[in-house]
Amino acid sequence: MREDLLAAGLAVFDRDGYEGATVAAIRTRARASNGSFFHFFRSKKELAGTLFLEILGRYHAALLAAVDESCGAREGVARLIRAHLDWVVNSRREARYLFEISRGEWSEDIRDAQRALNLRLAEAVEQWRAPLLARGELRPMSAPMFFSQIIGPAQIFCRAWLSGRDRADPTSQIDILIDCAIRSVVVTEPITKPGETP
Repeated sequence: MREDLLAAGLAVFDRDGYEGATVAAIRTRARASNGSFFHFFRSKKELAGTLFLEILGRYHAALLAAVDESCGAREGVARLIRAHLDWVVNSRREARYLFEISRGEWSEDIRDAQRALNLRLAEAVEQWRAPLLARGELRPMSAPMFFSQIIGPAQIFCRAWLSGRDRADPTSQIDILIDCAIRSVVVTEPITKPGETP
């Protein structure tokens, strides 16, 4: 029943938005009694936060499955972008919820869990990235800057598609997104410091 309520919540949030969604609509969609709903969740907000964490975990899993320590710099960047775009296109409703619908005012418990999930993702990607940085194959930059360069442009494109502002399938632009990201983060020639000659 818990999974039914979460699936119903996702469908209702997708249809009505967070503000428009009601516990009654979620219960009706899940064919659940009032008692069943409140057995699992104290409120719509708690269900929404739980759903957010579950979807975030699935999104992270898709990214983590894309790279391992055997990937070179170019291949790893390409795989991460492909994983992001594929997940968004193949999980459109979940992606809309994660990136467009979900609330900013989560409880501290949800925020703590989100930070823990984000940290696990960052640590796993860093295991792949650190040797490449040490060998000078990736440009030296912080993990947040690295993610902003490879996922940021793809994410802007995906948000336009998720909101309906752009009807083009995000994967149709995968080659240019990968090329731009590689130019941003992969070292193609030796990096020289100010004052040094190449």
